[in-house]
Amino acid sequence: MNFLPFFSSLALTVLLGACASTTQQPDTANNEDSKSIAKVPPSKINISNAKRDTSSLQDLLNRVSEQQNIPITFLENGFKDVQNLSQIKKLVAPPPVSFQKNWRVYRSRFVEPVRIRAGLSFIEQNRAALEAAESESGVPHQVIAAIIGVETIYGRQMGNFRVKDVLTTLAFDYPEAPNQAAREILFENQLKDLIILCWQEAKNRQNSFNRCLNQSSSYAGAIGLPQFMPGSILQFATDGDGDGVIDLRNNRRDAIFSVANFLKVHGWQPGMPIYFPVIENDKTQAKIIELADGQPIAKITVAELIQLGILEPNNGDLLQGGVEPSSKALVVDLPSPGANQETETTYVVGLQNFLSIVNYNRSYFYAQSVAEFAQALGYQNKSVITRERIEKLEQVPASKNRSTPAKAAKKDSKAKKSSKPLKPSN
Repeated sequence: MNFLPFFSSLALTVLLGACASTTQQPDTANNEDSKSIAKVPPSKINISNAKRDTSSLQDLLNRVSEQQNIPITFLENGFKDVQNLSQIKKLVAPPPVSFQKNWRVYRSRFVEPVRIRAGLSFIEQNRAALEAAESESGVPHQVIAAIIGVETIYGRQMGNFRVKDVLTTLAFDYPEAPNQAAREILFENQLKDLIILCWQEAKNRQNSFNRCLNQSSSYAGAIGLPQFMPGSILQFATDGDGDGVIDLRNNRRDAIFSVANFLKVHGWQPGMPIYFPVIENDKTQAKIIELADGQPIAKITVAELIQLGILEPNNGDLLQGGVEPSSKALVVDLPSPGANQETETTYVVGLQNFLSIVNYNRSYFYAQSVAEFAQALGYQNKSVITRERIEKLEQVPASKNRSTPAKAAKKDSKAKKSSKPLKPSN
């Protein structure tokens, strides 16, 4: 019934590292390495304690060397001390059948006083960068701060494993699971992206290349303050301070702009809310359960949810806000263990911005935690554009009105930011 079975609630930060994932989906990963490529003569690379054929890594290095015109000895030197990590395989292994997902426990790990205080401090210390990123992307500064806080508590927890060890282990020795083959393809592609990333950074310097391969990561290979996978660094990371270098480990401005850019690319709608609470009663409960089908697809309109009694015009932002009745949404279920072994489920209505966060980490628990953490940092979960503004737009002849409510929301948001500085609420 829900999207979360793809992950356990305590391990759902694992499969893509509680991180910005690439646009490539795990079960449909494109194995670019299946192309016919002339082989470079094999060399001598060993993977400590590896159970699989050690030629797998060598084959990958040969292909990357040929494709990217990188000297094979350069790659081999970088991986000569690579290790197979048994603890990584334990961390990503499927949870036991008896495992119960627990929204209340998961939420309490992130929406809590220590992290909130750290988030407010992060906002004060990085206000200029956050304001600039919000102006450029339309993503509220509290949402950007919330993601970095959920991921690493603002750099306090960026992982303790060498990224090359993690990705090599998961690419060539992923634990037995129903999706083992797809997972190995996914992580093999991430390993290839890591090599390309490090080669670009190293500029033909072996020590710099090795240092990049050896940087610390999560136990799924996610890197830096925002925990980007290597593929996401190549696709979505941004040079926030214009110094010509993207540093997600030490440069907060780069991390801030990269998070904002990721959400923008993945469909963030400026000025629109992330979610709405549902109206749950005897009349709506069955329909809510039916609609919470676990598919991360916004396929029912706000107007339809109002007609069903799941949302009401006077609930939250719908009366005075600018959420159009035709806006698509989905019903999200957040289960927790209840009394007598029964499941107690919280439901919310997720909008497009909710799905943008789901793209960062494919978990409803994650997206809702980010939303509520952002609210704790002062984010107002409502649209910027008002119903009055929409009515005025609707009164203008079509030939003169080339704006849309969404565009007007972005314009109003920018005007609001230019009139006064951002201030988190206490």
